[in-house]
Amino acid sequence: MKTLVIAEKPSVARDIAKVLGVTGKGDGFLMGEQYIISWAIGHLVTLAEPEAYNAAYKKWSFENLPILPQNMKLEAITKTRSQLKVLHKLMHSKEVGDIICATDSGREGELIFRYIYDITKCKKPFRRLWISSMTETAIKEGFANLKNGAAYDLLYQSAKCRAEADWLVGMNASRAYTIQYHALLSIGRVQTPTLALIVQRQKEIDTFVSQDYFEVEANFGEYTGLWIDEKEQTKIQKKEQAEQIVSNVKTKSGVIAKIETEQKKQLPPLLYDLTELQRECNRKFGYAAQKTLQIAQALYEKRKMITYPRTDSRYLSDDMQTKVKQTMQKLEKTTTYGKYAKQALQDMKFDKRIVDNSKVTDHHAIIPTDTNIKTEHLTTEEKNVFDLIAGRFMAVFYPPYVYEITKVYSQVEKECFLSKGKVVLQEGWQAVEKAFSPAPKRKKTDTEEQQLPQMQKGQNIVVKHAKVLKKQTKPPTPYTESTLLSAMEHAGRFVEDETVKEQMKDSGLGTPATRAAMIERLLKVGYIVRKGKSLLPTEKGQNLIAVVPEALRSPETTGKWEKGLSSIAKGNMTQQRFMESISRYVQFLVEDAKHNKKDVVFAQEAYQGKKTKGLGKCPLCQKGSVLENSKSYYCTQWKSGCKFSIWKNSLEAYGVTVTDAIMKKLLKNKKIEKMSVILPQTGEKCVADLILEMQKNGYLEWQNVTRIEKEQ
Repeated sequence: MKTLVIAEKPSVARDIAKVLGVTGKGDGFLMGEQYIISWAIGHLVTLAEPEAYNAAYKKWSFENLPILPQNMKLEAITKTRSQLKVLHKLMHSKEVGDIICATDSGREGELIFRYIYDITKCKKPFRRLWISSMTETAIKEGFANLKNGAAYDLLYQSAKCRAEADWLVGMNASRAYTIQYHALLSIGRVQTPTLALIVQRQKEIDTFVSQDYFEVEANFGEYTGLWIDEKEQTKIQKKEQAEQIVSNVKTKSGVIAKIETEQKKQLPPLLYDLTELQRECNRKFGYAAQKTLQIAQALYEKRKMITYPRTDSRYLSDDMQTKVKQTMQKLEKTTTYGKYAKQALQDMKFDKRIVDNSKVTDHHAIIPTDTNIKTEHLTTEEKNVFDLIAGRFMAVFYPPYVYEITKVYSQVEKECFLSKGKVVLQEGWQAVEKAFSPAPKRKKTDTEEQQLPQMQKGQNIVVKHAKVLKKQTKPPTPYTESTLLSAMEHAGRFVEDETVKEQMKDSGLGTPATRAAMIERLLKVGYIVRKGKSLLPTEKGQNLIAVVPEALRSPETTGKWEKGLSSIAKGNMTQQRFMESISRYVQFLVEDAKHNKKDVVFAQEAYQGKKTKGLGKCPLCQKGSVLENSKSYYCTQWKSGCKFSIWKNSLEAYGVTVTDAIMKKLLKNKKIEKMSVILPQTGEKCVADLILEMQKNGYLEWQNVTRIEKEQ
């Protein structure tokens, strides 16, 4: 009898096969003496469409809502049905005695396998492979420590409830509000409150009224100072008052009234989880969250250089100390990281900021693996992301960053001026961060950065020059992906109820693994647009938030659900209790849409497209043709369920509009080489290859981005 191993994707299956010595090839599987290794291709199975329960549900009407099936049905995803048939045959083969679930070690990976197991009606025993990196050593250790599949039943229940809740809310609310407002409106338990954050920020920007204020700067020759009041505030509301201060002190003598010196210490930052890595990559390189996830996934699966990236922990477990030392020793042997890793090894101490078992759930923080580290074969983007991860891994073992802040109070004609200076005493961990994590450019602020001369209390000074500085209060800044990810992670701070706020400390909008996809979803359905690094709501997005109830807009609702899903995974809540609350919520949403219509009109959108010959065959369903409407390219089979869609403005941040000519080339060749683009984060001119990727519903991606050198 053989053991069937089911991986999440073909590349992972090949890696496992290599470690297990499986070399034989079949149609959709690999075979050896002991193991047969096959794979899913992401999700092969999904929740059935409403019409699977009742043909009447094909018609969108209030009479058919809410749709609340007693038992949710599963169905095969059409485009990957052939691989599901392969797995069905293998799972029921007399040659196979048991199964190993080797899908990704997380909630979604568990769901992928269990749905396959359920739809194929398999009854054979299965065990679980749970690993945090794709190195040969990790795979071998994982196979030596397989766990009974039942040990992950609670995780599956949590995943199942998440999928069913999303289906029930999305399907019912989207239909209800679409019917009421005669516009195709996509609604989701995470995407709608996320959109609400962006819309609220835009409201704050739009209603902000800038106000003038003034400051007075005095130049004492070797240093400058800003006028302060008794509360050390620099703002002066009236220009006349500021001008009077200038008149009072100009060319006058004074004295240094007070000097204060304070030493400050900054501890190293925590290790990366996925959300923090996405934030940093957006801030420093302008990468979209989805882009960072793709790069990190490649470093994990293809390069074997980092541990599992879809983690929400920033800590390591106690049993990893030996592994960490081995990894640091591998970094020490490299030219790039050697001297920094050597220092980290000398100072290596495992305190609670690094090792904390209570803060490691399914996976630990993202760190390099203990493989032989070679970076010369990495793409520029992969190198950037790996540098951040390796740099942070070394930095956490470095001493604190220590600096001294000096405050000098200069007294002239009863007016006081404050000067601040900063001296670095110990660079500590910042030496590593500077080497591998370049800080984004920023403007210097006031006098914080100035080098102060040697001074003493009581020293005489003279105001060489003084001037009024006109300033303005600034509106809030639009969300970037970096700041939006932070807001999604800490959504509890937008909740007023203190009890709920405390409950939401450990949960937010979505999970690290889903937040990037949620942002992309909002872009795809036309609720938000990218403008440079900023994410701005469209009129449609603002209108949607205006018509849905507070319960759907508020992060409190979905935060409570995320908390509930976590409780199910820990065995502290039953599936039944959770799903009953979802049913009540769905009924409320349908009633709200039906009886509380707002005075909001949505602009009509062209869904049918031009009655023209298609631009090419649909690469997703392989049946329809690709047509265009005013905003996107779509498939003629959309009524039959094909979701292929490419938005015309999806590349606007790079100075490119998707045209018919571009679309035709992509449909024919899947690639256009050496297009001229502008990097949104820096404005630099580049050339890059445009790729049509067919994961999910189709999207465009830049590869091989090369900067154009400026002429000397």
